[in-house]
Amino acid sequence: MQPHFTGTALITDDVPALADFYATVLDAEAEGEAPFARVAVPGAVLSFFSTRAMESMVPGSMAAAASGGFTLEFRVADVDERHAQLAARGVEILKPPTTQPWGRRSVWLRDPDGNIVNLYQEV
Repeated sequence: MQPHFTGTALITDDVPALADFYATVLDAEAEGEAPFARVAVPGAVLSFFSTRAMESMVPGSMAAAASGGFTLEFRVADVDERHAQLAARGVEILKPPTTQPWGRRSVWLRDPDGNIVNLYQEV
């Protein structure tokens, strides 16, 4: 059987803040609390695990870790509508809705750990 991607875990110093942010952005419910929480969306689960708990499970595992080094992408039905909703909730918008030459309309956000979140739709 070929591997099936089911989600990813973000290691963070603030599990509640990151879980609440993604629950808001993805219109989903956060489940759990520190040291482990998750937000389920169709097709995958986004998990949040504390840096301290990770380090206690595997000493030295966080030595080279850094925050803000990746982008998560989520397809949405209407980028402009999602942008308006999130801006009204005070979510930091890095790049307002923009249509790219390759056929995607997207809005960029920044999560509490500094990572970029790209909400997009095909146009």
